[in-house]
Amino acid sequence: MPGRRRTNDELNFDVVGLARILGRRLSGRDELQVRLWQNELRPTHTRQCGVHTLADPDNARLLRETAQEALAWLGERAPTGYEFVLTDAVELRPLLDLSAPVVAVEAVVQLAGFPLPAARLATAHVRRSTTGDWYAGDAVCNWSGPHTTPDEAVAAVRRARHELVEQLCAAGRDDLADTAPRWPDVPVESD
Repeated sequence: MPGRRRTNDELNFDVVGLARILGRRLSGRDELQVRLWQNELRPTHTRQCGVHTLADPDNARLLRETAQEALAWLGERAPTGYEFVLTDAVELRPLLDLSAPVVAVEAVVQLAGFPLPAARLATAHVRRSTTGDWYAGDAVCNWSGPHTTPDEAVAAVRRARHELVEQLCAAGRDDLADTAPRWPDVPVESD
């Protein structure tokens, strides 16, 4: 769908690009191939998505194979309790296996299937702002802070996780609450 959804070639190119941004190294020859794909799929920075495809089917197949390798590389680096899934984008999703050694808090919230007031802060990570203060939130919003230390922000998330367990028990979802000892540590982004 021009302007709204990427073509398969554009999506495959973006998967390769994401892996490169996150540290995947390519040989000189492979880097050159990426540049050639870029020239054909992204002739300008202000191009409309959903209109560019590779003219050569063999070249498109090579891009698709390279994207699958890049997705596998990303999958090996997914945080414990999560997986990368290719939809119309690369998504990081929680694994929904309650018997796993590590159960993501997001998986518990998703499996609950009803609103939990503590969920937003309980699923937060901690990061430092440009002003030096620490916040708990997600990639877009801060749910707690400013805090003077990362430990204070982590403590706020831990309190929310405790409240989440209480809310799950009150709702009769002890099966979900019982996974709390296997929740990962609160993620703290380093500078």
